[in-house]
Order: sequence, then C-alpha cells, then structure tokens
Amino acid sequence: MNARIAVTATFAANGVLFGTWAPRIPAVQEALGLDDARLGLALFAPALGSVGSMLMTGLLVRRFGAGRVTGGALTAFSLSLPLIGLAPALPWLFAALLVWGAAMGALDVAMNAAGLGVQRSYGRPILSGMHAALSAGGLAGAVAGSLAAGAGVPVRAHLIVAGLLGLAVAVAIRRTPIPEPVGAKPTKGVNRKPWTLGGLAFAGLLAEGAAADWSAVHLTALGAGPGLAGAGFVAFSITMTAGRLVGDRVVATAGSVRTVRIAAATASVALAAALLIGTTWSAIAGFAVLGAGLATLVPVIFTAAAQRSDAPATAVAAVSTCGYLGFIAGPPLIGALAGLIGLGGALWLVAALTATVAVLAPAVRRPPSRATAPLVS
Repeated sequence: MNARIAVTATFAANGVLFGTWAPRIPAVQEALGLDDARLGLALFAPALGSVGSMLMTGLLVRRFGAGRVTGGALTAFSLSLPLIGLAPALPWLFAALLVWGAAMGALDVAMNAAGLGVQRSYGRPILSGMHAALSAGGLAGAVAGSLAAGAGVPVRAHLIVAGLLGLAVAVAIRRTPIPEPVGAKPTKGVNRKPWTLGGLAFAGLLAEGAAADWSAVHLTALGAGPGLAGAGFVAFSITMTAGRLVGDRVVATAGSVRTVRIAAATASVALAAALLIGTTWSAIAGFAVLGAGLATLVPVIFTAAAQRSDAPATAVAAVSTCGYLGFIAGPPLIGALAGLIGLGGALWLVAALTATVAVLAPAVRRPPSRATAPLVS
C-alpha cells in the first residue's frame, strides 16, 4: 500500500474509533447505573491517559520509527475500544478508558510523525489533507454510532466491530514502509523548544473544544430549539473538514504564515460579530467561519515544530500535549467564565484567542534552509 494512503487511512480510522464511541456514552451510563458525577469521573480517564502517553511516544518514534509505532498504537487503540463495552462497573470502565486514552494519545503523536515523514518525502504540504480524513472519520464514526444506538445494537457488539475495522488498518500500515520525519541538525538560531508553537496549539484547540462543548448550549440560550441547537457544531465540523481538504493547496500557494494569519483573523472577527449580533443564525455563521479559520492551524503547527528540531517526533509530542491540554481545559474554563459573566461573554475568550493566533502567526514560519524539509512557509 502507498505510504500516503496508509497514513491517511490511519487518520480516518482514528476519527472513526473516537467518533463512534461518543453516541454510546448514554447507553453505557444507563447499563452501569452511573449518575452524571460518576460518569464525569470516568470520562476524565481518556484525557489523563492521553496526556500521560504523548511525550513518551515521541521518544518511541525516535527509537523505533514512526510507522512501527503508529501501527502499534492503532492496534492498541482498536483492541482497547471493545474493553469499554465489556466493563461491568465504574472502576473497570475507568481503567478501560484510561488504557484507551493512552493508546489514543500515542496514536495522535505517532500518526502525525508518520504524516510528516510522508509529507517530507513529497516535498510539499499534504498533512492538512490527512487531518481532513481525521475529521471526516470522526463524523462518519459519530453517524455510525448514532445509527447503532437507534437500532438498539448492543454496545459490546458495536465496539467490537469498530475495533476490528481499526485492526485491519493497523495491519496495513505495519506492512507499509513509512518515511521517517528525520531532519538535519537545526540551523543556528532555530528554537529547539517550540513553546510558542505549543501556545498556538493550546489556543487553537481550546477554541475547538469550546465550540464542541458549548455551541449547542449557546444556541439554546439564543432561542434555538432542540433540532437547531446542534447546527453550530455541525457547521463548525463541516467547514473545518472542507478547510482541511483544500488547506494543503492554500498553504502551498499562500505560505503557512499568511494562511494562518488571514484565517485566524477572519475567524476572530466573524465570531466577534456573531456575538455582537446575538441571533441564532449569526451564531451558526460565526461557528462555521471559526471552523474554517482553525482548519489548517494544527497541520501547520506540527509541520513547523518538526522543521525546528532535529527530533521531529519529540517536538510534535510536546506541541500535541500543549494542544490537548487546551482542548480539555477549554470547556471547563468557558463554563467557569460563563458563571461569572454569562456564556455570551465567556465566548469572547475564543474570539480573543483566535485573534492571538493571528498575531503570533509568524511563529509557524519555516526556519532558514532545511534541505530535508522543503515545505512552503
């Protein structure tokens, strides 16, 4: 199998395996008799496992190679998914989700390192298209999970089938040679500690997490009915997927700095305007533009992190960890602010962070002359 196809399929499988679990959460909650507080405790486990595995995975990729670690991580991610449906009580559910989250965090780092290796071999931006596959896989998984729930398919059977599909992709990538994202020694003056890039990832994924968890609540507060309340996140997801599909071409043409600056600034202005107008449809439009504005951010940041280090996988792991912390910190932070100034006021934080991304866009500029990473900046 072609390396690009294999890695893109891995991104898609990751999205499917993650997306297909969310619609089954209510069934697991009911089966185990969990109240919201205990369910919340269980749902903290994947975040804990992911953060714990990300930095370690960067070292594993450096030692064993991106392809081998990606295949192993996807195997673990696929095998651990059915364990969630088999858990008989809260402690076992927490343990299963912890292992699943650790595998997910490892896969996120390893597959991006593999994607950067393939991108390096092509000599042009292609990582955004792989992230489009991740987004599309997430949507497909969510639809499949919802259909399975509506049809009364047992959670165990559903997650076993999903896990088997993931295993099939894992076997394919383990048999496919994947180029390594190994660069030359950094040029003088290149920052080996990509904390600015980590800050951009934190801001961008905080905004993404806030859109995922609070868009429906915000629309409900504006008067949207149950059928329309989810439209904000649907619009966000569609425009993010579409933006990633064309993102590689845009970055190759306009450069990464200009792409991030214009997209983030446009998203910030659009969301601010939507908050000022304060209607249901303006909010939906604002979330749609926000999705498009954030679409290319993560692929561009990962590319920049890899170009600025002689250990690309380790740099990607550090940036991934910062971004994931933003993703899990965003929703509770927005909630805390909403308790003080209202949800509409709290969402101004998202607009402000997106504007900050635009200001700090030069951080994604390609460092001077890297023969091993001939990508447009």
